[in-house]
Amino acid sequence: MAKIGILNLQGAVSEHYGMAKKAVKKLGVDVKVESVRYAEDVEACDGIIISGGESTVIGKLICKRGIDKVIKDNNIPVFGTCAGMVLLGKKTDFNQPLLGLMDISVKRNNYGRQKDSFEQLIDILGQKFLGVFIRAPAIESYDETKDDIKVLSEYDGEIVAIQQGHNIAISFHPELTENTLIHEYFIKEVLNKIN
Repeated sequence: MAKIGILNLQGAVSEHYGMAKKAVKKLGVDVKVESVRYAEDVEACDGIIISGGESTVIGKLICKRGIDKVIKDNNIPVFGTCAGMVLLGKKTDFNQPLLGLMDISVKRNNYGRQKDSFEQLIDILGQKFLGVFIRAPAIESYDETKDDIKVLSEYDGEIVAIQQGHNIAISFHPELTENTLIHEYFIKEVLNKIN
């Protein structure tokens, strides 16, 4: 049985857990979803979801607990939302620990502070999706020479969702909607990798 771990360090962990469970049920696949906090928990997973929160704090904990090494050594696919997008990048506009799994440069707080939060319908994976942007980052640049990178969505001229290999980084919070589309997409990516 495949296992998706929701990294329980900070942020909308319970919301991601609920959405992933809902997505698994909708897809009708044999996948277990569980909350993970330590390297040994992460090592037992086939995919990891990193929620929003404070990317600096999450990054420090990931390094301190050796979670970064486990993810890299085992080539575990990661789906990062908001702070998760920042952590997936190789570069950001702040000195902080990063996973560096994707050839992207991320601008933190691209859309302003908490009070500047907004919702906007965007196009992603061939559908309309309600993007919930809260202190959201955006992609500043990505390595266009890499064949395995694809832009999944743009909003107002900015890249807000991108994929490299089986890793997915998005600016907004799909776990705060009722739509399981993106969680389903990630689960399918994980299953494609292990099958």
